[in-house]
Amino acid sequence: MSTAAVLARSSSWARALVNISPYTFSAIGIAIAIGVSVLGAAWGIYITGSSLIGAAIKAPRITSKNLISVIFCEAVAIYGVIVAIILQTKLESVSASQIYAPESLRAGYAIFASGIIVGFANLVCGLCVGIIGSSCALSDAQNSSLFVKILVIEIFGSALGLFGVIVGIIMSAQASWPAKRG
Repeated sequence: MSTAAVLARSSSWARALVNISPYTFSAIGIAIAIGVSVLGAAWGIYITGSSLIGAAIKAPRITSKNLISVIFCEAVAIYGVIVAIILQTKLESVSASQIYAPESLRAGYAIFASGIIVGFANLVCGLCVGIIGSSCALSDAQNSSLFVKILVIEIFGSALGLFGVIVGIIMSAQASWPAKRG
C-alpha cells in the first residue's frame, strides 16, 4: 500500500501533522524548551522570593544566605537556554525535495519531543525548588539549624531539572537530517 493511500485512510489529524514542516516542529520544540524553562524559573523565584521577604521581617539574618534558593531557581532557566542552544545546532538545511522525507520528519519530531521534555521537566523543577526554597526560608527564620538540612533537599529537587536535560540531549541525538544531494 502506498504512502498516499495510507494518508488518505488516516484521520485528518494525521494528515495535518505529516504536512507540517519538520522545521516548524523543531522551532516549536526549541521555543518550548527555553520558554517553559524560564516560566518554571520565574514561578520558583516568585514562590521563594515572597516567602523570603516575608520571613526576613521576623529574622533579617536569613536574607543573604537564603538567596541560594533563588539561584537554584535561576539555574532552571539556564538549563533551558543550554538545551535550546544544543537543539538549535541540530538544525540543518535540507533540499525542498527531502523536507518531508522520513528522516527529516524524525529529526523534526526528535527536536520537538526533546524541547517538550526539557521545558516541562524544568517547569516542574522550578516549582519544586521554589516550594522547597520557600520552606527553607520560613524554617530558617524559626530555627537556623534547619537551613543546611533543607538545602540538601533543595539540591535533590534541582537535580530533577538536570535529569530532564539529560533525557532531552539523549532524545535530540536522534535528530539527523538527510544529506544534501549535490
